[in-house]
Amino acid sequence: MRSTSSNPPGLAPGGPLALRQARQHLLEFGHCPSGLLDERLARSWARSAAAGLAPTGRAAATDHASTGTLRQALAHNHALLAHSRPVMEYLFDQVRHSQSVVVLADRSGMLMHTLGDPHFVGKAERVALASGASWHEDHRGTNAIGTALAECAAVEVHGGEHYLERNGFLTCAAAPILSASGELLGILDISSDHRNGHAHTLGLVSTAARMIENRLLVATCKRHIRLHLHREPEGIGSVAEGIVAVSADGWIVGANRTGLALLGLHAGDVGATPLERVADVRLDDLLSHHRRRPQQPQALRLRGGALLFAQVQLDAAAWPAVPSAARSTATEATAAPTHNDALARLDTGDARWRAAADKARRVVAKPIPVLIQGESGVGKEVFARALHASGPRRDAPFVAINCAAIPESLIESELFGHVAGAFTGARKEGHLGRLREAQGGTLFLDEIGDMPLPLQTRLLRVLQERSVTPVGASRAVPVDFALVCATHCQLAQAAEQGRFRADLYYRINGLTVQLPALRERTDFAALVQQLLADLAAEQGLPADVQVAPDLLERLAAYPWPGNLRQLASVLRTACAMLAEGEDTLNWQHLPDDIAQALDGAGAALAPAPAPAARGAVLPPQSLQELSHHAIDQALQHARGNVSQAARQLGISRQTLYRKLAGRTGAAVGG
Repeated sequence: MRSTSSNPPGLAPGGPLALRQARQHLLEFGHCPSGLLDERLARSWARSAAAGLAPTGRAAATDHASTGTLRQALAHNHALLAHSRPVMEYLFDQVRHSQSVVVLADRSGMLMHTLGDPHFVGKAERVALASGASWHEDHRGTNAIGTALAECAAVEVHGGEHYLERNGFLTCAAAPILSASGELLGILDISSDHRNGHAHTLGLVSTAARMIENRLLVATCKRHIRLHLHREPEGIGSVAEGIVAVSADGWIVGANRTGLALLGLHAGDVGATPLERVADVRLDDLLSHHRRRPQQPQALRLRGGALLFAQVQLDAAAWPAVPSAARSTATEATAAPTHNDALARLDTGDARWRAAADKARRVVAKPIPVLIQGESGVGKEVFARALHASGPRRDAPFVAINCAAIPESLIESELFGHVAGAFTGARKEGHLGRLREAQGGTLFLDEIGDMPLPLQTRLLRVLQERSVTPVGASRAVPVDFALVCATHCQLAQAAEQGRFRADLYYRINGLTVQLPALRERTDFAALVQQLLADLAAEQGLPADVQVAPDLLERLAAYPWPGNLRQLASVLRTACAMLAEGEDTLNWQHLPDDIAQALDGAGAALAPAPAPAARGAVLPPQSLQELSHHAIDQALQHARGNVSQAARQLGISRQTLYRKLAGRTGAAVGG
């Protein structure tokens, strides 16, 4: 915080004599005189005095976190730590043997990770420059970490500029680390002996903080389109590049500081600015150029006339490329979707699926709950996540709860949370509850038809009053979330029979959409190609993995009782069986039971004998028989283990029990 001045040597703001006089004046009169300190330093000293700290005293007594608190902070900041450690190691290599320590602090000023010169660490630890210590201004007075937090800016504090005299042997440089939305995440700092301070340290730590920000932005915005920007095409890929995350419908949803500066925006503009407002370009044109020349930067003219260069980057897992051959199987009724959002990226051409998506899309920005119906495994949660990502709450939490998977004894505290000591076995610190975790975002209640009746009553009250009362609490807490529910059963019928509260059914049934079963879809080939593209990225396989034509025909004929979940499971296993150099899935890559079941499906469609190499099977004559056959095969392969058979089929254990019970009932009734 040093600055130049025409004052005599030593009396320049921040000079040794000025610092001594300012400190003495602060001790005698309780405030800093004007003109003796840099403005930022004067503000920090004033805050330190207001916190009740004495310049000649020690740090606050409550400045060090307990082991449990530190562990929670490390867990909460897992992503920040993971992306900071490699940069901190690089940074420490630059200052090694200079009696320095590299420090990462969280947004409260608590130190989470340090790398230090062995000759300096002991001296640093004597002033608690170690993990768990708080260097917030309220605890340590003026210091680079605490003051960078307070000012949200890069700061250097040298020697006697520290508010506490006992820290005067340090010189510290710190820079804030910001999220893609401009939120303060933490502080990166280099502290060293004041005699070894270097004029370039602040620039070094600021650059390292930007490197961490860029790594975090790329990691957290994988489901968005990323534009890497610079005034020169050669600058793209360097630490000086701007990075801007754009949603599928063209809104800027994240950016690093350089990206904001290049576009003339501020952090408050993130989430509220469409790309076309600042740049004379259509998102479709950027993507089209990327598909043709993915490595070549393209010129981008801003609305103000400035010229930038941009390179589009897409995460392969979130943006699978569906080959045109697969898309060509669609009929005229399934022309390309007109939207460019997360739902559209799931659209592979089935008219019924697209109709459901179009209906849901119309209400995603309105306070209308959505009820998704469909068999187990049709992709209800995937649909719900895409619906969330296609709406205005896309950057807030998506909280999914499987009402059939939580034990009934725990579901109340799991949903509504509890206060500390609410019941035997309750967490000591209490529990927020999944409903409150969804604040501002979307709550997805899967298999809501399996929710116990008493809990349905409590949920209805939450939806009516828009507030939650945790277990053991006396006061309700307001909540705000979009509601999406899903079920495999017919809730209207369940409500008529008294197995589901009718008033809750009407509350959650703002809009019902029915997702088709896999056997009913017309886009099977395109679906397979999309799943293979995802699996190729997941398993590091060639991007053009295909299915042999005769096998694809049998796959399409199979009834898939587990629907998309089962199909994805079969393809995942088959991909894992590919030998090096192979890029086509064939019969030898399938598990034996699936191969036999597919033989049965082929025989049902065309009564010709199955190939002798795979053994003869009796051909089932209906979809119901095919489903029964698949279940029998799975149970036989799992040696009667229902859980294992359910996993193989891609359905829940409860669903498999239900199907088995249905067969028993049919036999009895026959």
